[in-house]
Amino acid sequence: MEIKSLLNILPILIISLSILILILIEAFHKKSEIFIYWITILTLIFTTFLSLITIQDQSLNFHDTIESGGITNLFYSLLLIISSLAVISSKNYLNRMQYHHGEYYILVMSAILGMMLMASSRDLMLTFLALELMSLSFYVLAGYHRKVLFNNEASVKYFLLGAFASGFLLYGIALVYGAAQSTNIIYITREFDSLLNKPLFTLGLILLLIGFSFKVASVPFHMWVPDVYEGSPTVVTALMSTSGKIAAFSALIISLYGSTASQINYETVSKIIALLATASMLLGSIVALTQTSLKRMLAYSSIAHAGYMMIGVAAANKIGMAGIIFYLAVYGFMNIGAFILISMLETSMEKRLTLDDLSGIYKTYPWFSAVMALFMFALSGIPPFGGFFGKYYVFISAVKADMTWLAVIGVISSVIAAYFYLRVVIYMYFRREGENQNLYATAAENFIITVCVLFVIQLGITPGVFLNIITRFLP
Repeated sequence: MEIKSLLNILPILIISLSILILILIEAFHKKSEIFIYWITILTLIFTTFLSLITIQDQSLNFHDTIESGGITNLFYSLLLIISSLAVISSKNYLNRMQYHHGEYYILVMSAILGMMLMASSRDLMLTFLALELMSLSFYVLAGYHRKVLFNNEASVKYFLLGAFASGFLLYGIALVYGAAQSTNIIYITREFDSLLNKPLFTLGLILLLIGFSFKVASVPFHMWVPDVYEGSPTVVTALMSTSGKIAAFSALIISLYGSTASQINYETVSKIIALLATASMLLGSIVALTQTSLKRMLAYSSIAHAGYMMIGVAAANKIGMAGIIFYLAVYGFMNIGAFILISMLETSMEKRLTLDDLSGIYKTYPWFSAVMALFMFALSGIPPFGGFFGKYYVFISAVKADMTWLAVIGVISSVIAAYFYLRVVIYMYFRREGENQNLYATAAENFIITVCVLFVIQLGITPGVFLNIITRFLP
């Protein structure tokens, strides 16, 4: 039985084994970064294919603590594809910053292992351990270049606030265990109605929500996002804003509802999440209007997008859950593409790209301007790009859950957000050309951007195909 369970979680085992191998190579081989880089990419590609091949084999393993197959493997595939794009772009960026070392890829792989465990965990304690593995890796990656003040500042802020949020999460798990006498998520969701009558369980649930809200960057637990996103190396920001958010939302959905929404009455929880979603959408969109730093603008944009996705969580129906996963997929490709484009213009880790740096850049780099404009249109939710349908599905889920007011607020927030996204396009095409910018793009970066563009367009043209795949694996 245990051997069968080990085979079921083979993607996790492969990533774990690769981390050990990478550590040994780094320890015994000088200048191992290129070798480690290629091993990391090949491992991620192989594990992605393995996850897709075994997606039909759904089962619970190790006393119902880890799920494999189905929606879990779908999360695996999404995490691995997005992370692969971030890793491929890292080599050129880190070489340019003169800080390319093998331990970077070890930390990235450790973060990916934590993300995969978060997506597959069906026990609150395992979810906590997985989340901490991801977070600890990100704390170090945020301050990867220890000689750059911005990196150190981002790392310290992320660590201090992250440790505080982890305390809430762990205390919430302890209270839930005290009320339910179990940390098994499947058992807790099955007994949710009766447990909700216990004040201890309700308090634990609130603390759990606080912990997860920090990880998904939801208001009022968003304070770390702008400084950490702006201060971290851009390729790290790309990873934590996409794969990190996918993992956090997968853990939030599973912890609250099991694998997906059931027929249990989640009215109280939904109201709280709806308020968090409203605050996140409005604050993220409004504050982003005042930003001139591109990374800081995208950081507040990330808060607003977390609010849109939480609409689906609040709706707690099947179309809402499918809509969140669709949104996470398209958001991952849009956002990682935008951050990689920003990294191409950076000359040092201390350089903070602003809107003025993009003034009239279309004359020098028309291809860069066109692709950046496409990502801005997609992020703002303009059809026919995938971003439009990501919002459409979560808004529809709110309407079906009799929360039309929440969908209306989402539309208003989207209209506000369109201004600061389109402002980037205006600077590139309608402002007088500023100082000459150098674009550092290799074949690897061009490949990544091409993949992101194709996915964003394809998810906008045929959204139903991917949504059908998602709903097929939702119970």
